[in-house]
Amino acid sequence: MWVEGFMASWRELAIEAGMQLFKASGAHRLAAPFTSGLGAILMFHRVRPERGEAFAPNAGLEITPQFLDATLTHLAARGYDILSLDAALDVLRAHAAPKHPFVVLTFDDGYRDLVEHALPVLERHRAPFTAYVTSGFADQTARLWWLEMEEALRRQSRVDTVVEGRRIARNCATAQEKRDAFGDIYWAIRDGGEAQLLDVVARLAAAAGLDSHALTAETCLDWSGIAALARHELATIGAHSVTHARLAKLDAADARREMGESRDAIAHHTGIAPKHFCYPVGDPTSAGAREFALAAELGFDSAVTTRPGMIFPEHRDYLHALPRLSVNGKHQSLAALDILLSGAPFAVMNRGRRVTA
Repeated sequence: MWVEGFMASWRELAIEAGMQLFKASGAHRLAAPFTSGLGAILMFHRVRPERGEAFAPNAGLEITPQFLDATLTHLAARGYDILSLDAALDVLRAHAAPKHPFVVLTFDDGYRDLVEHALPVLERHRAPFTAYVTSGFADQTARLWWLEMEEALRRQSRVDTVVEGRRIARNCATAQEKRDAFGDIYWAIRDGGEAQLLDVVARLAAAAGLDSHALTAETCLDWSGIAALARHELATIGAHSVTHARLAKLDAADARREMGESRDAIAHHTGIAPKHFCYPVGDPTSAGAREFALAAELGFDSAVTTRPGMIFPEHRDYLHALPRLSVNGKHQSLAALDILLSGAPFAVMNRGRRVTA
């Protein structure tokens, strides 16, 4: 059981060590002219006030409204243009270097706090953005399993579950015990299929007396909220699948259905068919060459991953495998943002390759 928790801790420690190394050396500033590319697509999830909870395993997916405001102020001061996704694609297709580096702002899943806390900040800065909507969250038929698991462990002092025949029994009375249990279970289910993942989390939720659909309704925008957002002058609505399934874990027909039906549902409820897609989870185990081809075949103008990287001219030939930079809630500092925007960490991670599709 400790192996999965150790893996999660090691990844976080490696990220933190890398950040500290760049901060101390300033190497990212020297590398930036060669590694920063044309700009970046920034990835956000939740934007809401700091809760100060000791057990917050999904904290990496959250930033505060104050940090979003500071980020947009900082980008303007550094000379970045904040472009809509369509405008950024036009830059790529133009075969000419833009006058200024650009960033695109994207928000995944369709959380209520996008409207409640992020939108007022975006309006003050006149910053266009793309909201990738999971249609099953809007109609409350899909499950936010990562939030279910967090809430289930928050409510319990002990968990006892089975993943692929392996029993995971852990005390989780303290915040640290809850973090360890979350890490153990998370990494065990992430390697398996969608059905197993949802089954394990459903059992945890049931043991904790958690209503999964009520959690989705409380957390995500409904169709009336999404339709209102689609009418906003700064907003572009993109599709993010029906159930937020890891598409590479599905057969081709189901993957196609997840992608196409999410677009159709959004078009039905908003009157606007999304031109852009976002792969759920979006790492190489969740979206690959097959999914990139499906997005193109379905007629999407672009599709984004969670593979980290900058946008380079070469990406004009890979518009359905675009990288993004995750603005991680555990690193809410402008110094960390500058390190990301330099592109230096990703030049190292990707061994100098500009395109990793």
